[in-house]
Amino acid sequence: MGLFTRGHSIDVVEASAGQRSGRLVLVDVREPSERARGAAPGSRHLPLGRLEEGLGRLPADRPVAFICQSGRRSAMAAALARRVGLDARNVSGGMRAWERHGLDTTVPGEAR
Repeated sequence: MGLFTRGHSIDVVEASAGQRSGRLVLVDVREPSERARGAAPGSRHLPLGRLEEGLGRLPADRPVAFICQSGRRSAMAAALARRVGLDARNVSGGMRAWERHGLDTTVPGEAR
């Protein structure tokens, strides 16, 4: 299946491929301490608690996929982003699924 074919969700394989190709922006909404344990390479960091103030900095010209640890917070983030007009999706299963699928992770610099 292609990118974003199942409603408001995307699986981790599609999210990884879309982010690597530049077809989507991947946004990690976890807290800094969670992200410090490992993140999707190239993902932007915008914790859920600061999402509203940061939505205006996300691109409106391509899809945005939100990821968290399990998919719950990122589903809330995607719903909020859609309400302000972004083409937003939730990455199903979050970083747990990302790691289960053996996708690359990176350890960002020290949490701020």
